[in-house]
Amino acid sequence: MDLFSHSWTALRTAVAELPDDHFARPSGCAGWLVRDLVCHLIIDAQDVLITLVTPAGTEPTRDAVTYWEVAETPPTGDDPLDALTVRLAAAYEEPRLLKFHLDDVGSAAGRAAELVDPDLRVSTRAEVLTAGDYLSAYVLEWTLHHLDLVAHLPDVPGPSSGGLARSREMLEKITGAAFPTSFSDGDALLVGTGRRAPTDAEQTALGELAAKLPFVLG
Repeated sequence: MDLFSHSWTALRTAVAELPDDHFARPSGCAGWLVRDLVCHLIIDAQDVLITLVTPAGTEPTRDAVTYWEVAETPPTGDDPLDALTVRLAAAYEEPRLLKFHLDDVGSAAGRAAELVDPDLRVSTRAEVLTAGDYLSAYVLEWTLHHLDLVAHLPDVPGPSSGGLARSREMLEKITGAAFPTSFSDGDALLVGTGRRAPTDAEQTALGELAAKLPFVLG
């Protein structure tokens, strides 16, 4: 629960401190600029709010790890929902409006996460989780998108070491694959999810695992 709050606060703070011209730069998400990614974070925050007030009366069907599914193909940015995000982001016109909306909805999502009973059963995507497991799953979401945010912005602080370590642990559990110890947590996440290609040395270290990459999470 604390790691959710720390990861989410760090990501929102990074966005809040971005200069306006950074919003027109590429992000680490295929086909998305930084402004598109920030718009997606607003939608994510709305999803968190909706889920935390959607109680379920049945036993959990997923946990923080099984919440995630591994797809076969990487996103291209051409999916209708992805395209809608791009159009919606452009409609904001000014970065300050995106910042305001993320701060407004994002702060509310953060407060809701702090107040919710971690044992409460909630429903999302036709599945049931405890609120604690749901928020734990989102540590991976925040961390990956924080890496996406800073992919082409070397002057912007990245995710915390705690968020990176927990996210790597989750990725390895989700996929059943252990990355070489020579990989930093950030590199394991970037290479593992296809956000960048492995170097020659990393390819060698990966061995047979290299043929299974990338792991596309959804």
